[in-house]
Amino acid sequence: MKIKRIGILGAMPEEINGIVLLLENKQEIVKGMRTYYIGTINEIEVVVVFSRWGKVASATTVTHLIVEFNITQLYFIGVAGAISQELNIGDIVIANSLVQHDMDARPIMRQFEIPLLSKTFLYPPSKIYKDAYSSIKELETSGQFLDVISIQNQEKFLISNPRVFVGQVASGDKFFSNTSDKNLLLNLLPDVLCVEMEGAAVAQVCFEYDIPFVVIRTISDAANETSPVDFKEFIVEVALKYGIEIIRKLIK
Repeated sequence: MKIKRIGILGAMPEEINGIVLLLENKQEIVKGMRTYYIGTINEIEVVVVFSRWGKVASATTVTHLIVEFNITQLYFIGVAGAISQELNIGDIVIANSLVQHDMDARPIMRQFEIPLLSKTFLYPPSKIYKDAYSSIKELETSGQFLDVISIQNQEKFLISNPRVFVGQVASGDKFFSNTSDKNLLLNLLPDVLCVEMEGAAVAQVCFEYDIPFVVIRTISDAANETSPVDFKEFIVEVALKYGIEIIRKLIK
C-alpha cells in the first residue's frame, strides 16, 4: 500500500513561501534548478515546490514529483487571468476541465487535441475537485478570504465578495494582456473561465501517470490591458494568503 504523500505546486515562488512555513520536520532537496521542500502538514507527508513558469517547466516539475518523490496526489495553486465576465479579481476557480489553448496540430488533428492521447480536454477525478470545492466553499461562506486581506488591499484590488467557481481553465505559453486576444480565445473556447500558463500541462502528466490532481486558481487580473498593474503586489498581499488558507483546509 502506497504511503499518502501530497504534492503541492505553486505557480509563483511567493505563493509557496507561505505554505513552506506550515511544514513540520522540513527538509530541502535541490534538483534540476528547483528546491523541493519536504515535511508534514497535519501529520500528512507533503512535498512543496515552485513549478516555474510555462508548460514545459511545470510538466518537468510534476514529473519529478511523481517519479522522484512518489506523490500520490497533487494540489496546484496559483493565479490566473479572468476570461469569463462573471469573474472578479479575488475570486477562486477550481478546474473541472483543462485545455491547452496553444495546442494546434492542424490539419493532422483537430485544434487543441493533444497528440497521441486523442483528447482535447483533461479532467481531474470528480471526487478530488468536488471535495476541494466543498472545503474552499467553506472559506468563502465564513468570510475567511476577506479576513486574511487588509482593508487597504481589499479596496486597492476591489475585492469585496470573493466567490468560488468550478469550470474550465485554459493553459498556454502566453500571458494575456489585451482584450482582442481574450475575445478570440472566448470565440474558440466559450466555456473557459480563466487562463494561466501551466495547469493543463500538469493535468496531462497526472493523467498519464494516473495521479489524482486538482488545479486551483486565484483571479489576479482581467487578462486585458490592465493585467500587469500591481501583479506582484497582488501575489504577496492576496494570493499567498489565500494559498495558506486553502492548503490548511485541504490537508487534514
